Amino acid sequence: MKLSTTDPAVRSPRPTDEEQPAPPPRTGAWRLVLLLVGVVALAIAARLLGVGALLASARAWIASLGPLAPLAFVAVYAVAVVAMVPGSALTVAAGALFGSVLGVALVSVASTLGAALAFLVSRYFARGAVERWLQSSEQFCRLDALTEAHGAVMVAITRLVPLFPFNLLNYGFGLTRVRFGTYVLWSWLCMLPGTVLYVVGADALTRALREGRVPWALVAVVAGVAGVLSVLVRRARRRLDAPQEVQSSGAPRAHRE
Repeated sequence: MKLSTTDPAVRSPRPTDEEQPAPPPRTGAWRLVLLLVGVVALAIAARLLGVGALLASARAWIASLGPLAPLAFVAVYAVAVVAMVPGSALTVAAGALFGSVLGVALVSVASTLGAALAFLVSRYFARGAVERWLQSSEQFCRLDALTEAHGAVMVAITRLVPLFPFNLLNYGFGLTRVRFGTYVLWSWLCMLPGTVLYVVGADALTRALREGRVPWALVAVVAGVAGVLSVLVRRARRRLDAPQEVQSSGAPRAHRE
C-alpha cells in the first residue's frame, strides 16, 4: 500500500562538516555505572528489608503451576500484543519469575507470536479497518514511505531503532508488501537483543533483591548485550540514512519483497 502523502523520509541534502552540529556527549558509560549502583543498592536494601522472602514465595507459586505456567505466560503475552497492550511489564516479569534462560525463551516466542498474529490480522482479516485507523497516523505514513524506499530491511531496522511504537509496527507492516516469512524472521532476530537486555536485567535485579548480593555474571551479560545493541543501533541508523541523498533527487528506491 502506498499512501499519497508527503514523504517525511525524503530529506534535504545533509549539511557540510562545518554546518553539522557537534555530536552529543556519549552517555553509555554513565548508564552502565548507574546500572551497577542500582543493583548494589537493591542488594543492600533486600538484605535489610527482607524482600527476598517475598520474591522466593512468588517464584515458588509459579513453579507450583508446573508446565502450565510457561504456556499461560506465552498465551497472555501474545494476546496482549494483539490487543496493543504494552508488553514491557510482562517482559520484566518473565526475568523475575522464570529466570534468564527460560525467561528469554518465553518472551522471544511470545513477542514473535503476538507480532505475527497482529500482522496476519492486519493483512487478511481486518485490513480495511486497520487501514482506516492507520492512514491518518503520521507515524504510519512515515513507516509506509520508508518501507517503500528501503524494502524488507525496514523490518530489521525498525526493530532495532525505536522509530515507531512496537504495536504500530505489527499492524502497519501488515499493510505493506513485506512477506510474512521475512517479517517474522527479522522481527524475531532483531527483537532478541532487547529481550535479553530486559529479561536478564530483571533477573539480575530480582536475584539481588532475593539473595542480598550482586549477581555479577548477569550484570556482565547485561553490560555486554547493551554494548552490542548500541553498535547494532548505530549501524541501523547509518543504513537508514545512507540512501537519503539518492531519494532527494526524486527517484525513490522501491524494492519491497
